[in-house]
Amino acid sequence: SISPTDTPFISSAAKTRATAVLHEWQTDSLAAASTSNAVIEGDEATHDAVSATTRLSNTSQIMDKTVVITGTQEAVDKAGRASELAYQIAKRAKELKRDMEATVTGNIAEVAGNSSTARKMGTLGSWIATNDDLGASGASGGLGNTARTDGTQRAFTEAQLKSVIKNVWNAGGDPSMIMVGPFNKQKISGFTGNSTRFDAGADATLYTSVDVYASDFGQLQVVPNRFSRDRDAYVLDMNYFGIAFLRDFSMHELAKTGDTEKRQLLVEATLESRNEAASGLVADLTTS
Repeated sequence: SISPTDTPFISSAAKTRATAVLHEWQTDSLAAASTSNAVIEGDEATHDAVSATTRLSNTSQIMDKTVVITGTQEAVDKAGRASELAYQIAKRAKELKRDMEATVTGNIAEVAGNSSTARKMGTLGSWIATNDDLGASGASGGLGNTARTDGTQRAFTEAQLKSVIKNVWNAGGDPSMIMVGPFNKQKISGFTGNSTRFDAGADATLYTSVDVYASDFGQLQVVPNRFSRDRDAYVLDMNYFGIAFLRDFSMHELAKTGDTEKRQLLVEATLESRNEAASGLVADLTTS
Protein backbone atom coordinates (compact mmCIF):
# COMPACT_ATOMS: atom_id res chain seq x y z
CA SER A 1 0.00 0.00 0.00
CA ILE A 2 1.34 3.41 -0.97
CA SER A 3 -1.67 5.32 0.35
CA PRO A 4 -0.32 8.36 2.26
CA THR A 5 -1.01 8.76 5.96
CA ASP A 6 0.74 12.04 6.75
CA THR A 7 -1.54 14.52 8.53
CA PRO A 8 0.40 17.79 8.89
CA PHE A 9 -2.36 19.90 10.46
CA ILE A 10 -3.54 17.60 13.25
CA SER A 11 0.05 16.54 13.88
CA SER A 12 1.08 20.19 14.38
CA ALA A 13 -1.95 21.32 16.42
CA ALA A 14 -1.91 21.05 20.20
CA LYS A 15 -3.80 18.13 21.71
CA THR A 16 -6.27 19.30 24.36
CA ARG A 17 -9.16 17.78 26.28
CA ALA A 18 -12.84 18.53 25.81
CA THR A 19 -15.19 17.92 28.74
CA ALA A 20 -18.54 18.38 27.00
CA VAL A 21 -20.18 17.97 23.59
CA LEU A 22 -20.04 21.76 23.25
CA HIS A 23 -16.38 22.54 23.85
CA GLU A 24 -15.76 26.12 25.05
CA TRP A 25 -12.74 28.37 25.52
CA GLN A 26 -12.04 32.09 25.80
CA THR A 27 -10.09 34.58 23.75
CA ASP A 28 -8.82 38.03 24.66
CA SER A 29 -6.71 40.89 23.33
CA LEU A 30 -4.68 43.75 24.74
CA ALA A 31 -5.73 47.37 24.43
CA ALA A 32 -4.21 49.26 21.51
CA ALA A 33 -0.79 50.76 22.19
CA SER A 34 -1.07 54.43 23.13
CA THR A 35 1.30 57.38 22.80
CA SER A 36 -0.74 59.50 25.22
CA ASN A 37 -0.07 57.46 28.37
CA ALA A 38 1.21 60.28 30.61
CA VAL A 39 0.03 61.15 34.13
CA ILE A 40 0.59 64.14 36.39
CA GLU A 41 2.89 63.63 39.34
CA GLY A 42 0.88 63.01 42.51
CA ASP A 43 -2.44 62.84 40.63
CA GLU A 44 -5.18 60.38 41.57
CA ALA A 45 -5.24 57.18 39.54
CA THR A 46 -7.85 56.97 36.83
CA HIS A 47 -9.43 53.57 36.49
CA ASP A 48 -8.99 51.85 33.15
CA ALA A 49 -12.05 50.14 31.72
CA VAL A 50 -11.98 46.35 31.92
CA SER A 51 -13.11 44.55 28.77
CA ALA A 52 -14.62 41.10 29.02
CA THR A 53 -13.07 38.09 27.31
CA THR A 54 -14.88 36.50 24.39
CA ARG A 55 -16.29 33.03 24.88
CA LEU A 56 -15.98 30.72 21.86
CA SER A 57 -17.19 27.18 21.27
CA ASN A 58 -17.25 24.30 18.82
CA THR A 59 -19.23 21.07 18.71
CA SER A 60 -17.54 17.71 19.02
CA GLN A 61 -17.88 15.36 16.06
CA ILE A 62 -17.92 11.56 16.22
CA MET A 63 -16.03 9.72 13.48
CA ASP A 64 -15.72 5.96 13.16
CA LYS A 65 -14.58 3.03 11.06
CA THR A 66 -15.80 -0.55 11.44
CA VAL A 67 -14.17 -3.91 10.73
CA VAL A 68 -16.12 -7.12 10.04
CA ILE A 69 -14.08 -10.30 9.46
CA THR A 70 -15.57 -13.75 8.95
CA GLY A 71 -14.25 -16.78 10.78
CA THR A 72 -13.03 -18.22 7.47
CA GLN A 73 -11.10 -15.06 6.58
CA GLU A 74 -9.30 -15.26 9.90
CA ALA A 75 -8.63 -19.01 9.68
CA VAL A 76 -7.24 -19.40 6.15
CA ASP A 77 -3.58 -18.90 5.34
CA LYS A 78 -2.84 -15.35 4.23
CA ALA A 79 0.17 -14.40 2.18
CA GLY A 80 2.22 -11.93 4.19
CA ARG A 81 0.17 -11.55 7.37
CA ALA A 82 -0.85 -13.72 10.29
CA SER A 83 -4.17 -12.12 11.24
CA GLU A 84 -6.72 -10.59 8.86
CA LEU A 85 -8.46 -8.93 11.82
CA ALA A 86 -5.28 -7.21 13.02
CA TYR A 87 -4.44 -6.09 9.47
CA GLN A 88 -7.88 -4.58 8.86
CA ILE A 89 -7.87 -2.83 12.26
CA ALA A 90 -4.52 -1.18 11.46
CA LYS A 91 -5.79 -0.19 8.00
CA ARG A 92 -9.00 1.36 9.34
CA ALA A 93 -7.05 3.27 12.00
CA LYS A 94 -5.01 4.97 9.28
CA GLU A 95 -8.18 5.72 7.30
CA LEU A 96 -9.81 7.29 10.36
CA LYS A 97 -6.83 9.58 10.87
CA ARG A 98 -6.97 10.63 7.19
CA ASP A 99 -10.71 11.35 7.52
CA MET A 100 -10.01 13.56 10.51
CA GLU A 101 -7.33 15.56 8.66
CA ALA A 102 -9.59 16.08 5.64
CA THR A 103 -12.47 17.14 7.88
CA VAL A 104 -10.56 19.55 10.11
CA THR A 105 -8.94 21.35 7.16
CA GLY A 106 -12.20 21.58 5.18
CA ASN A 107 -14.83 24.30 4.90
CA ILE A 108 -17.70 22.89 6.96
CA ALA A 109 -20.05 24.79 9.26
CA GLU A 110 -20.78 23.61 12.79
CA VAL A 111 -23.89 21.45 13.19
CA ALA A 112 -25.35 20.97 16.67
CA GLY A 113 -27.03 17.71 15.65
CA ASN A 114 -30.04 15.87 16.99
CA SER A 115 -31.47 12.35 17.10
CA SER A 116 -31.50 12.13 13.31
CA THR A 117 -28.59 14.44 12.35
CA ALA A 118 -24.94 13.83 13.19
CA ARG A 119 -23.03 16.55 15.03
CA LYS A 120 -20.31 18.31 13.04
CA MET A 121 -17.46 20.55 14.11
CA GLY A 122 -16.87 23.92 12.51
CA THR A 123 -13.70 23.33 10.51
CA LEU A 124 -10.76 25.53 9.54
CA GLY A 125 -12.41 27.18 6.53
CA SER A 126 -15.41 28.29 8.60
CA TRP A 127 -13.25 29.99 11.25
CA ILE A 128 -10.71 32.17 9.44
CA ALA A 129 -12.34 35.46 8.45
CA THR A 130 -10.23 38.41 9.63
CA ASN A 131 -7.29 37.89 7.29
CA ASP A 132 -8.66 36.25 4.17
CA ASP A 133 -8.14 37.06 0.50
CA LEU A 134 -11.09 35.75 -1.53
CA GLY A 135 -11.98 35.45 -5.19
CA ALA A 136 -14.82 37.41 -6.77
CA SER A 137 -18.18 36.63 -5.11
CA GLY A 138 -16.44 34.82 -2.26
CA ALA A 139 -17.64 35.52 1.28
CA SER A 140 -15.99 34.90 4.65
CA GLY A 141 -17.27 32.37 7.13
CA GLY A 142 -17.21 33.10 10.81
CA LEU A 143 -16.84 31.59 14.30
CA GLY A 144 -17.11 28.06 12.96
CA ASN A 145 -20.87 28.20 12.47
CA THR A 146 -20.88 29.75 8.99
CA ALA A 147 -19.04 28.12 6.12
CA ARG A 148 -17.11 30.34 3.74
CA THR A 149 -18.75 30.93 0.35
CA ASP A 150 -16.43 29.86 -2.45
CA GLY A 151 -15.64 32.56 -4.99
CA THR A 152 -14.30 32.59 -8.52
CA GLN A 153 -11.02 30.73 -8.75
CA ARG A 154 -7.88 32.65 -9.76
CA ALA A 155 -4.16 31.96 -10.03
CA PHE A 156 -2.13 32.03 -6.81
CA THR A 157 0.30 34.98 -6.72
CA GLU A 158 3.05 36.03 -4.36
CA ALA A 159 1.35 39.41 -3.89
CA GLN A 160 -1.72 37.67 -2.42
CA LEU A 161 0.45 35.65 -0.06
CA LYS A 162 2.49 38.65 1.09
CA SER A 163 -0.68 40.66 1.73
CA VAL A 164 -2.19 37.97 3.94
CA ILE A 165 1.06 37.44 5.88
CA LYS A 166 1.25 41.19 6.53
CA ASN A 167 -2.38 41.32 7.67
CA VAL A 168 -1.84 38.40 10.04
CA TRP A 169 1.21 40.09 11.53
CA ASN A 170 -0.65 43.39 11.92
CA ALA A 171 -3.43 41.54 13.75
CA GLY A 172 -0.90 40.15 16.22
CA GLY A 173 -0.20 36.71 14.76
CA ASP A 174 3.22 35.16 14.25
CA PRO A 175 2.57 32.61 11.48
CA SER A 176 4.99 29.75 11.00
CA MET A 177 3.31 27.56 8.39
CA ILE A 178 1.90 27.91 4.88
CA MET A 179 -0.34 24.90 4.20
CA VAL A 180 -1.26 24.23 0.58
CA GLY A 181 -2.32 21.43 -1.73
CA PRO A 182 0.05 19.88 -4.28
CA PHE A 183 -0.72 22.19 -7.23
CA ASN A 184 -0.25 25.38 -5.25
CA LYS A 185 2.84 24.02 -3.50
CA GLN A 186 4.40 24.04 -6.96
CA LYS A 187 3.06 27.55 -7.56
CA ILE A 188 4.89 28.77 -4.44
CA SER A 189 8.07 27.10 -5.69
CA GLY A 190 7.71 29.29 -8.77
CA PHE A 191 7.58 32.54 -6.77
CA THR A 192 10.70 34.57 -7.49
CA GLY A 193 10.81 36.99 -4.53
CA ASN A 194 14.43 38.00 -4.01
CA SER A 195 15.69 34.44 -4.48
CA THR A 196 18.35 32.96 -6.69
CA ARG A 197 18.02 29.43 -8.05
CA PHE A 198 21.05 27.24 -7.38
CA ASP A 199 22.44 24.66 -9.78
CA ALA A 200 24.74 22.39 -7.81
CA GLY A 201 27.04 21.33 -10.61
CA ALA A 202 28.99 18.90 -8.44
CA ASP A 203 26.01 16.57 -8.00
CA ALA A 204 24.01 17.70 -11.06
CA THR A 205 21.10 18.86 -8.88
CA LEU A 206 18.89 21.82 -9.72
CA TYR A 207 17.11 23.19 -6.64
CA THR A 208 13.71 24.57 -7.67
CA SER A 209 11.47 24.00 -4.65
CA VAL A 210 10.62 26.41 -1.84
CA ASP A 211 10.25 24.67 1.52
CA VAL A 212 10.76 27.75 3.69
CA TYR A 213 9.31 31.10 2.72
CA ALA A 214 11.29 33.96 4.29
CA SER A 215 8.79 36.80 4.54
CA ASP A 216 9.29 40.32 5.89
CA PHE A 217 7.69 39.07 9.12
CA GLY A 218 9.56 35.82 9.68
CA GLN A 219 10.15 32.45 8.13
CA LEU A 220 7.24 30.15 7.32
CA GLN A 221 7.51 26.45 6.54
CA VAL A 222 5.71 25.55 3.30
CA VAL A 223 3.84 22.32 3.98
CA PRO A 224 1.93 20.41 1.28
CA ASN A 225 -1.21 18.68 2.52
CA ARG A 226 -2.78 15.87 0.52
CA PHE A 227 -6.10 16.13 2.34
CA SER A 228 -6.79 19.88 2.56
CA ARG A 229 -8.58 21.62 -0.29
CA ASP A 230 -6.09 22.48 -3.03
CA ARG A 231 -7.94 25.76 -3.71
CA ASP A 232 -7.03 27.05 -0.22
CA ALA A 233 -3.63 28.33 0.93
CA TYR A 234 -3.54 28.80 4.70
CA VAL A 235 -1.10 31.02 6.59
CA LEU A 236 -1.14 29.49 10.06
CA ASP A 237 0.06 30.32 13.55
CA MET A 238 -0.25 26.81 14.97
CA ASN A 239 0.02 28.11 18.55
CA TYR A 240 -3.63 29.12 18.17
CA PHE A 241 -5.07 25.78 17.08
CA GLY A 242 -5.80 22.66 19.05
CA ILE A 243 -7.64 19.39 18.59
CA ALA A 244 -9.85 18.92 21.65
CA PHE A 245 -10.65 15.25 22.27
CA LEU A 246 -13.80 14.30 24.13
CA ARG A 247 -12.95 10.68 23.39
CA ASP A 248 -9.50 9.83 22.05
CA PHE A 249 -8.90 7.26 19.33
CA SER A 250 -10.17 3.94 20.67
CA MET A 251 -11.45 0.53 19.58
CA HIS A 252 -14.08 -1.77 21.04
CA GLU A 253 -15.75 -5.04 20.13
CA LEU A 254 -19.24 -5.03 18.67
CA ALA A 255 -21.78 -7.70 19.60
CA LYS A 256 -21.09 -11.06 17.98
CA THR A 257 -24.12 -12.09 15.94
CA GLY A 258 -22.73 -14.98 13.90
CA ASP A 259 -19.53 -16.26 12.36
CA THR A 260 -17.84 -12.86 12.33
CA GLU A 261 -15.58 -10.70 14.46
CA LYS A 262 -16.64 -7.05 14.59
CA ARG A 263 -14.74 -4.01 15.80
CA GLN A 264 -15.48 -0.29 15.84
CA LEU A 265 -12.73 2.33 15.83
CA LEU A 266 -13.94 5.69 17.07
CA VAL A 267 -12.85 9.22 17.94
CA GLU A 268 -14.86 12.22 19.19
CA ALA A 269 -13.15 15.57 18.90
CA THR A 270 -13.43 19.16 17.70
CA LEU A 271 -11.27 21.96 16.36
CA GLU A 272 -10.24 24.57 18.92
CA SER A 273 -9.61 27.85 17.07
CA ARG A 274 -8.17 29.91 19.90
CA ASN A 275 -7.97 33.15 17.92
CA GLU A 276 -8.63 33.02 14.18
CA ALA A 277 -7.07 36.46 13.62
CA ALA A 278 -3.64 34.89 14.28
CA SER A 279 -3.89 33.08 10.92
CA GLY A 280 -4.97 33.88 7.37
CA LEU A 281 -6.09 32.41 4.09
CA VAL A 282 -5.70 32.94 0.36
CA ALA A 283 -8.80 31.22 -1.01
CA ASP A 284 -10.37 30.40 -4.37
CA LEU A 285 -7.16 29.38 -6.13
CA THR A 286 -6.93 27.48 -9.38
CA THR A 287 -5.90 23.84 -9.02
CA SER A 288 -4.77 22.89 -12.52
